[in-house]
Amino acid sequence: MRALVASLPPDLPATVIVVLHVPSYGRSVLPRILERAGHLPARHVLDSADLVEGEILVAPPDHHLVVLDSCVRATRGPRENGHRPAIDVLFRSAARALSHRVIGVELSGVLDDGAAGMWAIRSRGGLVVVQDPEDCLYPEMPQNVMATVEADHVVPASQIGDLLGRLCREEFDPPGAPAPSALIQAETEYALLEEGAMNSVDGAAAAGFSCPDCGGTLFEIHEGGVPRYRCRVGHAWTTKALLGEQSVQLDTALWMALRSLEEKAALAAQLANRAAERGSALSQARFQDQAAEARKAANSVRRLLESRPMTNAELVDD
Repeated sequence: MRALVASLPPDLPATVIVVLHVPSYGRSVLPRILERAGHLPARHVLDSADLVEGEILVAPPDHHLVVLDSCVRATRGPRENGHRPAIDVLFRSAARALSHRVIGVELSGVLDDGAAGMWAIRSRGGLVVVQDPEDCLYPEMPQNVMATVEADHVVPASQIGDLLGRLCREEFDPPGAPAPSALIQAETEYALLEEGAMNSVDGAAAAGFSCPDCGGTLFEIHEGGVPRYRCRVGHAWTTKALLGEQSVQLDTALWMALRSLEEKAALAAQLANRAAERGSALSQARFQDQAAEARKAANSVRRLLESRPMTNAELVDD
């Protein structure tokens, strides 16, 4: 991102909006980093901000950025792929509001965040720019975008700024893009916490999976060849992100099971000792058996934790 910002011209006739998946807690100094890297001023969007040429607007921690006609809003809408801010919310809302006036840029990253949002940009006549996978530390996100839509430009990060400067000044005959689809409209309304959006999954097929964020039923949705899942209150998952989160939940469940079994073994051992102090041999033996069974089960869970295979979502080559 620093390389991209360093190559942006100081008189860029566009607003740059940045989403980086950051933890929901703590501070972000990304605007300061980007200002030092290039020529343009950068700031967080704390509530809303007008779209001004030559400015970099950055998503603050724990907030989506939703583009409207002439401004961008920070919202606390439902997480997508476990993230807030999420890149797909930005791309989708920008496509809905500004049609062919949007250039989407996808940089290095893992999993498939951004692919659905890039499809929305392409469907509305916008341009798709992807960092060259050969230039990426983590090429999976750019590769998944390229597998979903045809990229207009595939270039190294250090050349993207110059490219954007040229594209923003070119004469452009906008295509006759269709109106945003009902799904693009509904998913943007989810991010804006619109009440009516909560029923937009009605009629979609239940996927048979539960939402990792809230436990609700996930519904399968398709658009542009990108299968995804969304629950009634709006949490959304791609297939790869859902697989990765299920792996995390499995790990958590195994640790909870191990903790419960260790506590049961410890309590049963205490009761056995107390029974021995009272001279109750029968109770002592019964509690000792329970402690032994709990320790045996705990050892089985330990073996599961040690041998649990990683999913493809967890594997990243050095």
